[in-house]
Amino acid sequence: MFDLVIFDCDGVLIDSELISARMLIAELALHDVDIDLDYVARHFLGRSYPIVLKQIRTEFGINLPDTFEAEYRARLLAAFAAELTECKGVRDVISRVGAPTCVATSSSPERVATSLKCVGLAGLFGDRVFTASQVSAGKPAPDLFLFTAAQMGVAPERCLVIEDSLNGVRAGLAAGMTVCRYVGGSHLAGKVGPDPDDARAHHRITDFDQFFATFPGLQRMEDCNAT
Repeated sequence: MFDLVIFDCDGVLIDSELISARMLIAELALHDVDIDLDYVARHFLGRSYPIVLKQIRTEFGINLPDTFEAEYRARLLAAFAAELTECKGVRDVISRVGAPTCVATSSSPERVATSLKCVGLAGLFGDRVFTASQVSAGKPAPDLFLFTAAQMGVAPERCLVIEDSLNGVRAGLAAGMTVCRYVGGSHLAGKVGPDPDDARAHHRITDFDQFFATFPGLQRMEDCNAT
């Protein structure tokens, strides 16, 4: 069915979005920028750090100090070390998928490496981790997914993307890939309505236990025989 499964990281592999939002809100408050969880969800979910800076500069008319990113990331990674968990069931899916897998994320290389290591998923992907820092335009542009497919040697139409954010869904659709929206992360609990027309994924799952029922052709043959 597919020759490559591309996983987003935050909100798909790791249940990190609420932690990230909380830490960002607290850090911005130190610079008199007052936002809430809904604001983060509307403007920042699935976006890269430069987009966050641009939004803050445009809406609040403030240029954050050069030290902001380093200070925010240090506190965030400390919170990850203490609180971060993987999304329920995703490890089992990765271990049973009968096609190559990789990660394509808006997170920085340092953040995704630390995140995957924190929850013990790093070894499942090795060097097959790609970030928005490697392309000129992050999600919702298709650049990262197209770059990832090219690096993995797979045609876009043969790729399945697993995303949680609407911007990630938009990016996968723009890349000409099949997109499955995972909405089981804690940041989406009670907040998922109909998808807008420009971000309507081909499939939606609320739990990774539904993955192989949705994509039976992706289960490894030995697992199929065992069941």
